[in-house]
Amino acid sequence: MAQAPHPQSGSPLPFADRIHGVTITHVWRWLALGWADYRRSGWVSAAYGGLFAAGGIFITFGLAWLGWPYLITPMIGGFLLIGPLLALGLYAISRAHAQGRPIGLIQALLAWRANTFHIMTAGLVLMLVVMIWARLSIVLFAIFLPYQSMSVDSFLAQSLTMAGISFTLFMLVLGAGFAALVFVTCVVSLPMMLDQKVDIFSAALMSVLAVVRNPAPMALWAMIIVAVIGLGILPLFLGLVVALPVIGHASWHAYGDLIAPPPAN
Repeated sequence: MAQAPHPQSGSPLPFADRIHGVTITHVWRWLALGWADYRRSGWVSAAYGGLFAAGGIFITFGLAWLGWPYLITPMIGGFLLIGPLLALGLYAISRAHAQGRPIGLIQALLAWRANTFHIMTAGLVLMLVVMIWARLSIVLFAIFLPYQSMSVDSFLAQSLTMAGISFTLFMLVLGAGFAALVFVTCVVSLPMMLDQKVDIFSAALMSVLAVVRNPAPMALWAMIIVAVIGLGILPLFLGLVVALPVIGHASWHAYGDLIAPPPAN
């Protein structure tokens, strides 16, 4: 993995000496390398993205069929929140490429076994965040629109009223807060837990330190992730066949540039 120059030193914070400084140029490089990895992997990355595109379609139509369309938007937001976990196999594909060895789809899907306990713990934490987000969506709908049924037709009918606009704006702000929290704590922590036998707390701390040290590049990276994944979701999730793998591969290169390897024993 290519490493960015200028690790921070002399800080009292643990692990701070392993955090590299990056620039805006690095961010565009990550995206280019993510695309290169996607092309290099052949059908494997496309199939990986296709599995999650199919899952998104199944969940969307399933919720509509069950009569719970009001959960579709929160679930799409939840999909974005657990994105770092979903991309775990893509990190493994990029790592295999860097090491010059082949990797198949099954190996990628089983990548969590590299650090089972802490990766599963991270997954449970992210699922808890999604559950809180979904529950808050329902509660806030009831608060802002107390006399409306929780249906798409009802929401659309109220969307241009003051209550509907207030609800939408509040949900956007709240969703951005949830997304920022997940981004800050997970932007390098999941790739790190795959690559090293590190615990979830240390990995999350290093992720936070990486964002704090590189606010402008990481803000740009967050916006790119939202834009690319959002565009992938719009055409009935089909764009995720490309969008999710490219962002996943690029995230691996972001980790490589941001975090120095552990010191040799």
